Amino acid sequence: MKKHLFILALLLAILASYVFPELSEVLPLGIITDIGIAFIFFFYGLKLSPSELKLGMRNYKLHLLIQAATFIIFPLLVLLFYPVFSSEESYTYWLAFLFLAALPSTVSSSVVMVSLAKGNIPAAVFNASLSGIIGVVVTPLWLSLFLDTSENNISFLDVFSKLGIQILIPLGIGFLLHKYFKKFVTKHKAKLTVFDKSVIVLIVYNSFSHSFKANIFSDLSILDLLAILGGVAGLFFTVYALLGFISKKLHFSKEDEITARFCGSKKSLVHGSVMLQVLFGNASSTGIFLIPIMLYHIFQLMVVAIFANKFQQRSS
Repeated sequence: MKKHLFILALLLAILASYVFPELSEVLPLGIITDIGIAFIFFFYGLKLSPSELKLGMRNYKLHLLIQAATFIIFPLLVLLFYPVFSSEESYTYWLAFLFLAALPSTVSSSVVMVSLAKGNIPAAVFNASLSGIIGVVVTPLWLSLFLDTSENNISFLDVFSKLGIQILIPLGIGFLLHKYFKKFVTKHKAKLTVFDKSVIVLIVYNSFSHSFKANIFSDLSILDLLAILGGVAGLFFTVYALLGFISKKLHFSKEDEITARFCGSKKSLVHGSVMLQVLFGNASSTGIFLIPIMLYHIFQLMVVAIFANKFQQRSS
């Protein structure tokens, strides 16, 4: 139910950005979300348990497969369609899919789903956490290969500097303070999750309000949205099937196969929203980049929940 409430909040944020786009100019949402991003990753660092990470490090084949799927297989699948998108408008949507494909995996939902399906929980914690750290560097690197920095007025040196200040430093401080605040994190875990999602809702509102004001979606039809949803579904099922095939070839246990499929096929809306804020700020194009990420987020939650339930029933 909480997952559905978050999705509803995202949809309401988009509706509010369409009806009241001027609020993004009245309120200092850029500053608020920048501060919120720093706190998200500070709390993320507080949640990282060194003992759990150490426990999860042993199965290197599983780790390599999950990280390769997240940062190599996903982007390569999108790259296959690069020659098809030649026009300026379609190229922007292709770039949005590449950004989605290069994002790290989710943390909380990956671990929850692996736990529900009775997979390898320590490995899920390790890979989900590692993915978030790797993505801070790898995701913008993938985008830098295809994004016209002069046209979009982006300096990736400045981007990595900002990512370091807003994400890596707060995350590192939080990780170092884990042993002092682990009881606090456990006690207030639900409230911290609400805080994270509230910041994401603000980022979504801010991004879409600028896109609506710039009339970015004037040519986007229902058929286009269905095509994007089809691309999202195709991307998910292709990677999910590949991970199952490779897991069997590597003779993984059922627990490791579940972990590979669930962690390797997920993409993080939190990281996507945050990185878009860092990369583009209040640029009008951020709304376009958010559409595939949000659709993928909703799709993966529903489909993986069904798969997790089926795995649970088979093992019981």
